[in-house]
Amino acid sequence: MAEAADSQAPPGPGVRYGTSGSTGGESTATAGGPAGAPAPPGRRRVRLPAPAARRRWRRRAATVLLAALPVLAGSALPAGAAAQPSRASGAAPHAAPAAGQSLAHQARQASAQQQASAQQAATHPQLRTAGTGSRSVEVSLNQVTPSVPTDGDTLTLSGTLTNTSRTAVGRARLDVRSGPKLDSRSAIEQAGARKGYLSGADGTAVARKYSREIGGIAPGVTRPFSIKVPVSALHLDADGVHQIAVSLTGRARGRGYDQVLGIGRTFVPRQQGSPGQKTKFTYLWPLMSTPHLTARTEPDDQQTPVFQDESLIDELKPGGRLQEMVELGKDLPVTWVLDPDLIATADMMSRRYRVAREDGGTTAGKGQEYARQWLDELEKAVQGKEVVALPFADPDLASLAHRGKDVPGALSSLGSATALGRKAIEVALHTKPSTDFAWPYEGAVDPSIVDVATSAGARNIIARSDSIRDSRLPYTPTSARPIGGGTTALVADARLSKEFEGDMTRAGTASLAVQEFVSQSLSLARQMPTRQRSVVVAPQRRPTTSQAQAMAAGIRAVHGSNWAEAQRLSDAADARPDPGADRRVPGAAHYPAALRRTELPKAAFEQVRDTKDTLDDFKVILSRADRVVPPFGNAIDREISNTWRGDVKGAVTFRDAVQKDLLDLKRKVRLIKKSDITLSGREATIPVTVQNNLFQRVDGLELELSSSRIGLDVGDAQQVKVDGGHSQSIKFDTTAKNNGRAIVYAQLYTADHKPYGEVMKFRVNVTSITSTVLIVIAVGVLLMVLAGVRMYTQRKRRGPPPDPDALLEPGPDDGDGSADDGKSGGAGPRDEDGPHDEDGTGKPGPASQGQQPQQDEKSDEKQGGKKDENRGEKEDTAEQEKQEQRQEPEKEKGPDEDRRASSDAATDGGSAAGRAGTDTGRQTDSPLGTGEKVER
Repeated sequence: MAEAADSQAPPGPGVRYGTSGSTGGESTATAGGPAGAPAPPGRRRVRLPAPAARRRWRRRAATVLLAALPVLAGSALPAGAAAQPSRASGAAPHAAPAAGQSLAHQARQASAQQQASAQQAATHPQLRTAGTGSRSVEVSLNQVTPSVPTDGDTLTLSGTLTNTSRTAVGRARLDVRSGPKLDSRSAIEQAGARKGYLSGADGTAVARKYSREIGGIAPGVTRPFSIKVPVSALHLDADGVHQIAVSLTGRARGRGYDQVLGIGRTFVPRQQGSPGQKTKFTYLWPLMSTPHLTARTEPDDQQTPVFQDESLIDELKPGGRLQEMVELGKDLPVTWVLDPDLIATADMMSRRYRVAREDGGTTAGKGQEYARQWLDELEKAVQGKEVVALPFADPDLASLAHRGKDVPGALSSLGSATALGRKAIEVALHTKPSTDFAWPYEGAVDPSIVDVATSAGARNIIARSDSIRDSRLPYTPTSARPIGGGTTALVADARLSKEFEGDMTRAGTASLAVQEFVSQSLSLARQMPTRQRSVVVAPQRRPTTSQAQAMAAGIRAVHGSNWAEAQRLSDAADARPDPGADRRVPGAAHYPAALRRTELPKAAFEQVRDTKDTLDDFKVILSRADRVVPPFGNAIDREISNTWRGDVKGAVTFRDAVQKDLLDLKRKVRLIKKSDITLSGREATIPVTVQNNLFQRVDGLELELSSSRIGLDVGDAQQVKVDGGHSQSIKFDTTAKNNGRAIVYAQLYTADHKPYGEVMKFRVNVTSITSTVLIVIAVGVLLMVLAGVRMYTQRKRRGPPPDPDALLEPGPDDGDGSADDGKSGGAGPRDEDGPHDEDGTGKPGPASQGQQPQQDEKSDEKQGGKKDENRGEKEDTAEQEKQEQRQEPEKEKGPDEDRRASSDAATDGGSAAGRAGTDTGRQTDSPLGTGEKVER
């Protein structure tokens, strides 16, 4: 294999040769062991002939070996040995390879050797770090100046030497090798990818005076070098691309001969005069980043944005990636391709902003000065240049076409994203961008991607030549291709576009990329020098700082050449298409499988749809929807960005965060949890409270109750309007037809009757009261009222209670106190021993007043026993009969009889009084004779 061949020494004296028995004839000679050694397995021992024949065998074997070793062994021969035959025969430095083999054939063999070495390194990991043969020392060409030399220039080759083997390298020599001219773009690509030394393909060393002696290099040690060679010494006679190499020739420890220990290659383009029509190149200069903003904003009047972190500062500050791209791009003939989301984010960072913390809080941001400075520099850089604005957040058109098309509404936001992108650029940079271009990921297209791109309003689609191929043409055609429907595909050159995708942090890699980029452009221009073509270069979307620096160096070198000129992207779209170019868009089956595996899954678009629906339901109830819709709408656009290619975890985390923030905001309008309640009676009121913790009023909601039991009617839905930071209690009049338990469900609805929030349920226990119970309660209450009225009336009739301090015996001046008793016609008490009615008026005399109660008491004491009691009962009965007799005639009297009765009563009163006076003169024990007895 390659490593074994590299370590093989040239044949010396005393070496015997054997042959393989695989072909049946005279075969290729192989190195054998000493005489008498056993033959290796699979080989047959060959008995050598006599000395004369042996010499013939040696000459033949040497001839075959010299012809085959440059191909099979590479560095097996000493550095100068490979060139000896050609020099001896007077061949030019660019003589054809030995044995009539072409350079392409040697390149294929070298590629096979490299694959075998890679497989061997995979099997034996220890070989990955230890170089052997022509890879013992890594030769890195870090700088080639000038990139495009002319006659009379001196080419400076600077770099480093690193011993990657496990053994020290003794004294060695650095040689500059001038290789063959590379007449095709594929030859340049193959030469740039080749590793290790390949005799013939890597040319011959130039004059020895330009070599440099290098001392010993220990394992792992790196030493710098720099060699200056006049261009005239390189023998670059013909225009085109030439391979130049620097090789290290020396002797490794334990080896008795010199060999090539390492080689580094580069390319030098040469074009003395104009190749004819200059080729027009359009260089895209993309400014994009990952999402940095969250969907959250502060509740202040300025609606302060909240950033995920401060990582954008690292890109915007001096030396950062984005700052370096602006600094490099301002002096380049490029078309700026901007993601409006990045520009809007930097604009927000230039003012007051907050940064989210892990605990859910926020802290003040500190990147205002960096953002303002970057925006100012960018605004100056784009003045007078063409600016292309992609749809906001750079949506992944391929993922939308392949995975999102089956999700309703997935494509609905593309048009608004395009309009938003244009506005963001105009506001922040004060320039009018073009929005007629769509840029699918990696320039890979198929019919569905084209349909999605045009639905966003784009008329030009930036594709790539490894997607839309031109295998029928021997040259690179103009990028513009009409593909139907008024749409133009701008097919960027794949080799030029992908040139700076490697690890450009290593100076040797970056230098080789720059020289290969320039050489590819010259080779492209020399394909059809009589026809002017327009070629687009579309690099990766987010180049690193080192990649951007290498890109800038390559663009400057090409722009300063005499075979190329720059043009705008819009001019490239309007260029005359090549009639032989393929205009067919490849089918879906030709879409690269590797790119398809990195697309957003269908589940991602379903989650995006759910978030959109939640936002649509939420915004209809807000009085200030403009404070919620823009930040969350922009965050939803970021969820389908090209930035998530290859970052599955980051994409999921971002989508979940946006959805959570929106749901948390929506839950601030909710129903307060209600405990179980009991309803007494057929009709009652159920209050339900709606809480609004937002900083704005909500309107357009309806609160509806529903019961799990038919017998409970909870009323109709009611409108809800709640100011920010307040709660409102909504009351529902309910009617119960029977007793029992029921579950009541409370649900908020939007105006179009979509459920809002979660259902709140509570239990209701209905205890209805019958009419009989109500009647009993009413009668009881009525009786209590009547009893109170009766008690009040009786108390009023009795009058005030007697004074307990009043005197029981009347004084000497109290005799007139009984005059009122005489007016009553004998109804009052009378004194038995008092004077009789002397004047016939029925009035007692003065002497009789005030003494009757005392005499009655004395009479009662004298008259006791059963006789007195019987007499009293008889008198009571007689008096009662008299009263009844007087009442019966009165009921039958008319009005006239009433008047006569009144006059008769007056007449009877006088006689009665006389009789009474006569009666009181007699002593009697009858209780009717005294008022004292009656009251008692």
